[in-house]
Amino acid sequence: MKQLLKLGGNFYGLATVFFLAWMMFIDSNNIINQFKLSQKLNKLEDQKEFFQERKVKIMAERQELMSNPELLEKFAREKYLMKKETEDLYVVVKK
Repeated sequence: MKQLLKLGGNFYGLATVFFLAWMMFIDSNNIINQFKLSQKLNKLEDQKEFFQERKVKIMAERQELMSNPELLEKFAREKYLMKKETEDLYVVVKK
């Protein structure tokens, strides 16, 4: 207890306590902000993994589409509603 009183009476001790309190709670880079930024970083890293996996999947599908003309035609007909000039196209919309 005497050491705490001695530390509190000392200018350097008070300056250190003030500095630590300032850095922990008042400064723009305080502990709360660092914790929030850490959580946001973790979330963004998870999203990065998800999108990288999706990119690999899409590239594989693209490679498969470009190598098979029949599959490419099927994809164009289903996805973009393309048709040949002599065909009629009917779109059935489910309610």
